[in-house]
Amino acid sequence: MTLSAEELLGGSALTHEVEIPPELLSAGGGRGDTRVVLRPLTVRDLQRINKAARDDDSLSATLMIQQALVEPALKMDQVSTLPAGLGRFLVDRINDISGISTPRDALQEHVQAPLAKACFVLAKEFGWTPEEVSGMTIGQILLYLEMASSGGEAA
Repeated sequence: MTLSAEELLGGSALTHEVEIPPELLSAGGGRGDTRVVLRPLTVRDLQRINKAARDDDSLSATLMIQQALVEPALKMDQVSTLPAGLGRFLVDRINDISGISTPRDALQEHVQAPLAKACFVLAKEFGWTPEEVSGMTIGQILLYLEMASSGGEAA
């Protein structure tokens, strides 16, 4: 039995509570709650981030945080003033929940040309539209590409 498009795309709407290590927060952050809520980045998010940031890694990180941070929601100028260690921590967690495990400098290469091929393969194998595929997380796309290449069985 295969998943429906709605079931597959539902993963991109998940949110994750992430505990921020106290040492990454300012001394004044002594409140009890040190959690934030993140959502996985979709292919569409990564395409926009890649296009907007081009070769600027710091802008990519800022855009990734701004797009994935659900609670508290921050504006771009607020994200850019986060301490560097906290920013790095958030980007690492965003990569984890989004299914991105590639080095930052390889991300652009892995998102652009292969994305077009992935859309074609998923459309052919599962009948999904490019819009449906662009709403998926990278992890979801990789899982279904693997399923398509192994004859429909998850590895």
